[in-house]
Order: sequence, then structure tokens, then C-alpha cells
Amino acid sequence: MKLSSPYNGALTREQFLFYEMRTMAKLVAAGLTDEEATEAIIKDNLFQYPTEKSIKNLAGVCLKRLHSMNDDCLMEAIAKLPADAAKQICLYAMMKKNRLVWDFMITVIGEKYRILDTSFGKVDLNTFFMRLTEQDDNVASWSDATVQKIKQVLVRILVENEYLDSTRADHLNPVLIGSLLEERIRANDDNAALIAFNCLS
Repeated sequence: MKLSSPYNGALTREQFLFYEMRTMAKLVAAGLTDEEATEAIIKDNLFQYPTEKSIKNLAGVCLKRLHSMNDDCLMEAIAKLPADAAKQICLYAMMKKNRLVWDFMITVIGEKYRILDTSFGKVDLNTFFMRLTEQDDNVASWSDATVQKIKQVLVRILVENEYLDSTRADHLNPVLIGSLLEERIRANDDNAALIAFNCLS
């Protein structure tokens, strides 16, 4: 059963990684292969991490997220657009690569925008994980510490993308999807993702 689970606990170490995603996107957009980009990042320690192993792991995470969008236009946008717009695309890439982030952003955050409920708090996170635990044996086997860490990462993702003003905020801000991201999501027939960005039409 565990093998077939779409969920994994990788978020405990993979986080949002905006700076790293932007760095990788710039190298790939400049024409480097995945291997060349990874080598360049390791050689010059562009991620500013202490060990080569951790740099290599995170470079792999960034590449998987970038490729999960399957959209060169969005990859280039992460490299070139202003930070707030690029972050939004990074969030979409993270959703595409990580089923847990996808489900959270659509079934919790998107649903709140849909029903015009701006409240947000621990109860929303707890309900989300309770539901996952009931439907997935793998999630049910996670330790409390793992679940707690993932909840913290999810909240930080919301703060980084200005859905929340701080980790202690108790209401969601109205967010506005960038025009390029909306256009590309529709072009790629991925409309289910739009609700996560408060795009309801």
C-alpha cells in the first residue's frame, strides 16, 4: 500500500526554495543542460550550502520542479520576472511536483477563496491532515514530528507567497494570479490549479 501512495514526506527538507529555483532557472534558460547547470551550482556553491551532497540534492529537486511544469516559457519567467510573479510560478511548479502541496493548495486554500472564507488557522491544517490520514496508509504512518514539520513548511509557503502576512496570521489575503501564469496554466489544460491562485472564473 505504501508504495502506491502519491504522498511523501519530502517537504520536511525540500521547502519552497525560491532563490535556488531562480538560480537553476537562469542557468537552464541560458542553455545549460541539467548536468551542466548542476555542475556550475556545485563548483561555485551558488546555493550557499555547506556540503556538496546537499547542493546536489537540492539542485535535483529544483530541476524536477522546473521540468514538472513542462513549459519553457514559465521556466524562463522564473529566471526573469520580478520576484512576486516568479514566486507564484515557483509555487505552481511545487504543486506540480508535490501531490501534498497540490492537494493542500486546491482543497484548502482554493476552496476558501471559492466560498469567500478568509479565515485560516491550525484547524484547517489539522483537518487537511486528518483527511489525508484517513485515506492514505502512508500518511497515517508518518510521525507527529513529520506532520508538524510539513505543516510549518506549508504555512511558510503561504507567507512567502503573501497569502498570509506572517506565520501567526489568522486570515488569508486576496491574491491575484499573474497574467502569464494564468495564460500558461490554461494553455497547458491544467485549469484545476487556478483555484489555488484565487482565479475562480
